[in-house]
Amino acid sequence: MTDLLDDAQMQQFITDGYISVRSDYPPEFHQDIYQQIEAMFEGEGNTGNNILPRIPQIQKVFDHPALKGALTSLLGEGYIMNPHRHCHLNPPDSKGQQWHKDCYVFDHNMRHPRFQWVLALYYPQDTTEDMGPTGLLPGKQFHKKVSNADPQLASEPASPLCGEAGTVSLVHFDAWHRATPNYSTKKRYMLKFQFARMQPPEAPSWDHKRRGWEGDASDENRATSVDVWNWLCGNYASDPEASGDTASALVEALGDESESVRLNAAYTLGRMGQSVVPVLIDAMRKETLASIEETTAKPPDNLHGTNPTAGCAAQALSAIGSEAVPGLIDTLTDEHWWVRAMTVDVLTKIGQSAGDAVPVLMERANDEHWWVRRNAIEALGTIGSCSLDATPLLSESLQDEDYRVRRNAALTLAKLGQPADDAIPALVEMLEDENRYNRFYAANALRGIDTSAAREALMNALFTARWCSITTKDNQY
Repeated sequence: MTDLLDDAQMQQFITDGYISVRSDYPPEFHQDIYQQIEAMFEGEGNTGNNILPRIPQIQKVFDHPALKGALTSLLGEGYIMNPHRHCHLNPPDSKGQQWHKDCYVFDHNMRHPRFQWVLALYYPQDTTEDMGPTGLLPGKQFHKKVSNADPQLASEPASPLCGEAGTVSLVHFDAWHRATPNYSTKKRYMLKFQFARMQPPEAPSWDHKRRGWEGDASDENRATSVDVWNWLCGNYASDPEASGDTASALVEALGDESESVRLNAAYTLGRMGQSVVPVLIDAMRKETLASIEETTAKPPDNLHGTNPTAGCAAQALSAIGSEAVPGLIDTLTDEHWWVRAMTVDVLTKIGQSAGDAVPVLMERANDEHWWVRRNAIEALGTIGSCSLDATPLLSESLQDEDYRVRRNAALTLAKLGQPADDAIPALVEMLEDENRYNRFYAANALRGIDTSAAREALMNALFTARWCSITTKDNQY
């Protein structure tokens, strides 16, 4: 039994970019985890991704009905816990961090309001504001910039994510956040985990009672929020609301200095349907070519130079949905690789109603540029209508020279499930990939295929790699 979120909680998450829930085990449960973390830091240091196998009791936090229900509500059934996780220690007298966005575990996902990932921030101890909790800028998760990355100079109101032991804040992956200064004499531990959607939303996955958006009257991103809500509800239809003259003004507003104005213009255009597709494709091409430097630059919203934000015209085309697909198919052969990559990402965000693009996407899966190949393979898995003929293509992509292409091929095979069992030999080979995360995604694909051959291969690998959580340098045998 899981405790699903209700409509008000879902709309709060969409508007603010976070919601907090609590795994209300007895205090001794969280205290035991805290003490194990203390012993780990003292004896071994920070174990990085191995924090979960080192302290497997943590898994019970995410198995709690409140957490499972909230994650199912936000990400749908079949969501996965990603292999990257980290225990953050904020010691007394720390100065805190600057405002920033996290990277997507060294992959090249495009940031977009239609979120695929959430962060889960767990406190194993009571955490008050003076202990340096995670701070967050509510409502800014859709924005590429804030007034200043320096918290002393930023003008946006911040929220400290505090709470009793067992509190878990579920956060939009693109939220602006930071560790705040710890003015207390206590250590503050926070365990950061990441969860991802595996299937596009077809219907509400929460305790859904009403269809319409109510939201917060002060939401400066209302049009964007409504699009996310409709997408999560499985509603992709356009809703023409404006004349051609109004559309022209909105297209001009895509270049406004205010990011809120640009976003609201984009999602208002996104309700207009096919009539604005040609001008938006032209605008998308221009904004995409102007953003090439953002793909390698390292500002606070893109610290590793890997996760640029989709442009406003691109977001508008995503919101239009199926009516934009014919024009986007034509753009898949653009001469510039970055335009092709962005076009594929738009089709990915459109999702299942972009099925007509599958044949051309299979061609783009062999594009000369790795980013186009990576996006095309992701799109095939998200659109969900790729035929079984894609299995040989995906098996070949597991051998691609680029680790991001290999990773997304494994993810798409996991989504195809049992019909992709011909890919098992290639996935077994990928279990020894040089990239640590790709090994996880290969195992995840075998789990998704779930035939007897896949299960045998997976069990053989897992028993070989078995981690014993009580074996340490002081307790080797």
